[in-house]
Amino acid sequence: MTDAPPPASRSSDSAAAYPAPFAQAPAQAVVLAGGQGSRLRPYTDDRPKPMVEIPGTGVPIIGHQLAWLAAEGVTDAVVSCGHLAEVLQDWLAGADLPLRVTTVVEEEPLGRGGGLKYAAKHLPYPDRPWYATNGDIWTRFSLREMAAFHGERGAVATLALARPRIPWGAVETNEFGQVLDFIESPPSPYLINAGVYVFGPEFASLLPDLGDHERTTFPRLARERRLAGFPLPQGAYWRAIDTAKDLTEAARELAAQSGS
Repeated sequence: MTDAPPPASRSSDSAAAYPAPFAQAPAQAVVLAGGQGSRLRPYTDDRPKPMVEIPGTGVPIIGHQLAWLAAEGVTDAVVSCGHLAEVLQDWLAGADLPLRVTTVVEEEPLGRGGGLKYAAKHLPYPDRPWYATNGDIWTRFSLREMAAFHGERGAVATLALARPRIPWGAVETNEFGQVLDFIESPPSPYLINAGVYVFGPEFASLLPDLGDHERTTFPRLARERRLAGFPLPQGAYWRAIDTAKDLTEAARELAAQSGS
C-alpha cells in the first residue's frame, strides 16, 4: 500500500466547510487497474496492462492517468489492482506521484461492479462525489466540465461518451449504388462508453457486491433517468489501449501533437 497520511487539518473539517455535492468538482477517484490485458501480450506477460508504457514517453499508462487526475483537482486516488498487482504496487511506491494513492487488491474476483464497490470503500470521503476511470484509457479532457454537466442534470452517475474511429476504411455510395468516395477510418456513428465516470456519493451503495454494474446498476439508473452521458468535447483525445496496434498509434498521435 502506498498510502500517505492526509493533512492534519482534514481531521477537523466540518460539513459546513465544504460546498454541497457538485458545487465543486470531486477531489477523489478510483482507477480500475486489475485487468489481465491478454490482447496486449507479450507486453503484459510481466506487468499489468496499466503498467505498459506508451512508446516514446517512458511513463506507464497509469502514470499519465494519475498526472491527468491531479491536474483536474484530484488529491486522492484508490488504485484497484489485480493481475500482477505487486508490479503496479512497487512502481507506485517508488514513483514521485502528484497525489495521494492507496492500492487495494481483491482477495477473490468480484466482477467489475463488485470490484468498483470494493475500491470505493477505500475512498477517503465516502459522503462526497468521485471520479472513476478504467486503467487502460489514454485521454485528456476537462473533468471539471464533466462534473458540472453531471451536477446540472442531477444524475447519480455520468459516463463520458467517445466516438472512436472505425478501424476500417468506409465506402460512400449513392442511391444508385455508385461509389462516390473512400473514407479512411471514419468516426463511428455511435457513441460508446469511454471508461471515465462521475459518481454521486450514493452510487457506491447501488453497486452489486458481486457482478457487473454495466448489466445491473447502469440499466436500472437509465430506466430511472438518473444516468447521464457526457460527450467528449470536440477535439478531445481519447484512446483505449487494448492491443499492440493501439500502442503504436497512440505513440504516433502523441508525437504528432508534440510536433504541432
